[in-house]
Amino acid sequence: MSTPDAPELVFTTEEIETLGRTADALSAYLGRAVLAEIVGAEETGFEWVIFAMPLDKNEDESEFTVVQVGGAQARIVGNRGGLDPKDNAVYACRYLWAIQLSDAEPVRFIKVDEEGEEVAWTETLEELLPFALSEDAFAPEDDTDEDDDDDDDDDDSPEPGVHGHTLH
Repeated sequence: MSTPDAPELVFTTEEIETLGRTADALSAYLGRAVLAEIVGAEETGFEWVIFAMPLDKNEDESEFTVVQVGGAQARIVGNRGGLDPKDNAVYACRYLWAIQLSDAEPVRFIKVDEEGEEVAWTETLEELLPFALSEDAFAPEDDTDEDDDDDDDDDDSPEPGVHGHTLH
């Protein structure tokens, strides 16, 4: 519920996409499903997202913080790390971290670690994420550079491998 004086503390569409891509990248990097569930602002006045990894059968739950993620009304973003998107199961998960929204200018995002401690504050979501996830990061590199047209073998560059020179 926003007022003219206070912004609505909900994630934007772009932020939700970034959170989903983060969960997907973590799933690929770790080789295990990582879930990102957005929790609504109804109770707290701000949205927040929790990142968690479903437990394996053999994991000792006493070694880390365990949370419940999923359910019929869950807002899980990303591709669910390969789990069935129609699955409404509730998973016992290892809590990785959470990011909550804030109205404390200039801070918009607060990262909360596995101990429940606020460990980072920032204006930009990307500063709290473990991967750089810009759209440009996935775009193919442009091999044609305007400067490449001027490549000469008579370049006197002192650096090996620069401007056509190679190491022998």
